[in-house]
Amino acid sequence: MINVFFVGDELTAGHGDPKALGWTGRVAARTLPLQPALRFHTLAVPGETSGAMTARWDDEALRRTPDLGNADSINAVIFALGRHDIDRAVSPTMTRLNIANALDRAKALGFRTMLAGPPPGRPEDNQSIAELSALCEEAASRRAVPYVDMFGPLARHEQWIQDIATGDDDLPRQAGYGLMAWLVLHSAWHDWLGIEHVEQ
Repeated sequence: MINVFFVGDELTAGHGDPKALGWTGRVAARTLPLQPALRFHTLAVPGETSGAMTARWDDEALRRTPDLGNADSINAVIFALGRHDIDRAVSPTMTRLNIANALDRAKALGFRTMLAGPPPGRPEDNQSIAELSALCEEAASRRAVPYVDMFGPLARHEQWIQDIATGDDDLPRQAGYGLMAWLVLHSAWHDWLGIEHVEQ
């Protein structure tokens, strides 16, 4: 069995998606046929900063892994950082520390780990989001953790920009979440899970 944990905020929960799938549901639906032993768990808290995420994720994940340490069971976590560190004026130094602590804790628990950065939001926030994205990529690189850049490919993507403009509270809608899922599925996702990638 492979437990896969999606940890993040309302973007991880898929808020704003008329199909209620978000990017995590789409990724799970495309991946499960390739490996039926997968078990997906979405651990999402709307409005969460990196510090709040780091403080709570492991307790929630461990409640769902009674077989931790079992050689036949694999646990994997993808941290999907949102934009709330910017909204709450969390300093880059603290964000960097929070991400490092989350990644280090996951490694200590024996979890396979991946990090996804924040996607673009309001035009006036995008410079700050770009800086946050770069910080995330640096943190992942320092620990040799696979990274999914959600900002760079979407910042000038016409469909994403339109989706954000028509959504509520800077949330994407169906098309935007589909784009986020595509980025994950075309990252190191399959290799990370040890699954042969067959294009569907």
